[in-house]
Amino acid sequence: MDRELIETANTLGAILLDRKLTVTTAESCTSGWVGSTLAAVSDSSQFYSSGFITYTNQAKQRVLNVSEETLARDSAVSEAAVREMAAGAKALSGDDSSIAVSGYAGPDGGEDGTPAGTVWFAWGLPDGSIQACRQHFSGESEEVVRQATKYSIEQLTARLNALFSQSAPDR
Repeated sequence: MDRELIETANTLGAILLDRKLTVTTAESCTSGWVGSTLAAVSDSSQFYSSGFITYTNQAKQRVLNVSEETLARDSAVSEAAVREMAAGAKALSGDDSSIAVSGYAGPDGGEDGTPAGTVWFAWGLPDGSIQACRQHFSGESEEVVRQATKYSIEQLTARLNALFSQSAPDR
């Protein structure tokens, strides 16, 4: 496994372990890379409970309860879809947080003209909020998947740090 990815996951794992929190993943274009990276961390079973790989629209609907209307209106590579993926994974797993990823790793983009390398992310946080954003990565398919994996883990780390710094009592 990629050393840089493992170091990124170690940082997130330390925060989750320290806060006694858990995470689940809902992945499409990354096909389990995020979950695999998290599982490679020492003591990962204490913070990583499950991962859902939902590559097709039907799997997103059946497993994660992404609505058919969302997929028809916005597509699987959209803010609405990843928000529903993050919420569905969190609800199914009972975990405190979630990471959802859906995009076009390549070599082709979407039928609507969305270019390859476009990836949507969502993070379900312990306070019940879901945050989302879109990124565009360049390179061959595997490099896009690697970059998306790293980004998704780094961003959950940053978002948890921000959440806990806001909720820290004044001294």
